[in-house]
Amino acid sequence: MILLKSLVIWVIIICGEIANGIARTLLLVPYIGDFHARQIGVFTGAAIILTITLIFIKWIGAKSLFELLAIGLLWLLLMLTFEVTFGLYVAGYSWERIAADYNLFKGGLLPIGMLILTLSPLTAAKIRRLI
Repeated sequence: MILLKSLVIWVIIICGEIANGIARTLLLVPYIGDFHARQIGVFTGAAIILTITLIFIKWIGAKSLFELLAIGLLWLLLMLTFEVTFGLYVAGYSWERIAADYNLFKGGLLPIGMLILTLSPLTAAKIRRLI
């Protein structure tokens, strides 16, 4: 049941991240450019992820460190798959464009966002004092 609930919450996270991407494109890109807007989007996206996770962590029912980390790793795998698939086949980005978001040495901050995503179940459980 934890797995199914984790998948439901991941879908909610994806919806939040899609809304974040749309807002970023409409509100930030025209003023600061795409690259800087994507950098800011990592932090607004992380806030969305943490907020959703805080709301639903108790409902998921994970109680152990292993379960919380497993949920985070599942979300990471699903998010990476979604990001690459969406980027390549929906947005039409090249591999180079996708990889640029993950290159910390060139200002790509997505690894930070992915780390926050992975640790968000554990972080939320600690904040909510579930473990």
